[in-house]
Amino acid sequence: MLTVRAIDAGYGPATVVRGVSLDVPDGSIVALLGRNGAGKSTTLKTIMGLVRPRGGEIALDGVRIDGATPHAINRRGVAYVPEERRVFSHLSVEDHFTIARRAETPWTLERIFALFPKLEPLRARRARYLSGGEQQMLAIARALLTAPRLLLLDEPSQGLAPVIVDAVVESVRRMRSEGLSILLVEQDLAIALHLATHVYILESGELVYSGSSAELRQNAAVQAKYLGVG
Repeated sequence: MLTVRAIDAGYGPATVVRGVSLDVPDGSIVALLGRNGAGKSTTLKTIMGLVRPRGGEIALDGVRIDGATPHAINRRGVAYVPEERRVFSHLSVEDHFTIARRAETPWTLERIFALFPKLEPLRARRARYLSGGEQQMLAIARALLTAPRLLLLDEPSQGLAPVIVDAVVESVRRMRSEGLSILLVEQDLAIALHLATHVYILESGELVYSGSSAELRQNAAVQAKYLGVG
């Protein structure tokens, strides 16, 4: 589905990611790991068109999307849930759904509330009055309503209570079971290895590891060297 080949990207004169290549097969969850500042979020933003690549190629189903606008990339079937969630504080949950929903989306409100049952009784509540976990669920639900086939998900568990983390992790697993492809940035290694079939690791903007989740689970040296685990 998604192929990224040797992309360079950054901000102003600074290059943040260099020569990064990765693949997200159709119907899979792929994790992108690394320490803070490694370039993970920049990679997602570059795929989404929020950061303009300085080199390399990005293709969806064999069609290049590097250089396209975020709106055009979203229309092609890619949705992005940023680390900051970026919900509209003055709008209600239902307002977010109304604004985001496309006619062609397979995600009905019934399916959304089945995935995130905590949101249903909060339909009329403004986003500013939601908890962090509720805002995260809202951000993911809003992205689904744009009819994506590929979801770019940045740190979905960050700052959430353990019980909410469990609910978000379960929702990601269910989305994959329904055919959605996901590129996941996640600081919690256990969550990433539980969800993903393949893992990439960035260090200082460069790709330093690519392998299956099972392989990384058994590789304590790589975990310690690049993720500070152990």
